[in-house]
This record gives sequence, structure tokens and C-alpha cells, in this order.
Amino acid sequence: MYAKILSGFLLMCFLAHSDAFAQIKESESARKDTTKVAVKKAPAIKDSARIEIEAMPRRAALKSAMLPGLGQIYNKRWWKVPLVYGGFVGIGLVFEFNQRNYKIFLKEAQFRQENPGKTQNPLFVPYTTEGIINIKDAYRRDRDLSVLAGLGFYAINIIDAYVDAKFFRFDISDELTLQVNPTINQPIPVHASGFAPVVGLRFKIAL
Repeated sequence: MYAKILSGFLLMCFLAHSDAFAQIKESESARKDTTKVAVKKAPAIKDSARIEIEAMPRRAALKSAMLPGLGQIYNKRWWKVPLVYGGFVGIGLVFEFNQRNYKIFLKEAQFRQENPGKTQNPLFVPYTTEGIINIKDAYRRDRDLSVLAGLGFYAINIIDAYVDAKFFRFDISDELTLQVNPTINQPIPVHASGFAPVVGLRFKIAL
């Protein structure tokens, strides 16, 4: 009889302990789920100034693509605008020079082909027909190269505006200094009584 009473008592203790342990596990699981939901709902907020700075290169490049020099003005690099338009003017003058002479020699070459043995322009009397054609082709080649140079300079104008705006966030003023000072490093000795000085350099950058 005592054995039955003891067995019943132990069974009741075991059931009570199991129920309490199950409640603890459910409580911990609910707490973890709540934490996960809270973490997932936390939004990533970007600083408005950083967003504005990150958008500057794209805007500067777009402005220079729309109108050469406008991206440089956007970057407050006013002194670059005369360089941009000076380059375009120079390339334009080279194009006009080659185009004008190409037409002159083309006209002379066409006249000689239609009128063998004759010369339209007295200045070209010393030149052979083959020489006139070669000079005409040379001016045409230089004219085409000036067009490619203009396209390349246009691309450089866009790249310059983009890169200039990209480095806007970095401080490259004269206030940045670099100091190099000699120092002695004391490494951890192998033995307790050992001491080995080592000569080195210490770099210090002051902003």
C-alpha cells in the first residue's frame, strides 16, 4: 500500500514538472518570435545628406551631357568652363580648316578628271593629278579625325564632371598633413630578462 502511495506521489510530481517545463519553453519561444518580428520591422534609414552626395555624380554627368560645361558649373568648378569651350572651339577650327581645303582639292581633282591636261587653279599647276588626289584624301582623313576628337572631348567633359562630383565628399585641402617620426618598438621578449629595441617609423596623419 505504501508503495502505491509513493508511486502515485512520484507520478504527480513528474506530471507537474513536465507541465511547468512545457510552459517555460512556450514562453521562451514566444519571446524569440516577438524579437524576430521586431528586428524585421526596423527600417534602414539613410541620411539625407549622404543621399544627396551620392546623387551628385550622376546629376553632374547628366548636365554635362545635356550642355558641355554645365556639369562643371554644377560642381562649382567655374574655371573649367573656358577650358571646355576652348577645346571645342579649337577642334572646330581644325575641322573647318581641313573641310575647306578638302573641298578645294576635291574640286581641282574633279576638274582634271573631266578635262585631262588642264588645271583650274593656277596655284596647282606644279602638282600632278595624283598629287592633288593624295592631298585631297589627307585633308579628308584629318577632317574625320577632328570629328572623332570632338566626340572624345565631349566624353571627357562628361567624365570630368562625374569624377569631380565623385570626389566632392573627400577633403583634399592643404590642411591635411603627414608626419613621419622615428620610434623604438619594444617587442615582447622571449625571456623575462630580455630587451631588444627595434628602430621603426611612426606615421601620423592630422586632419
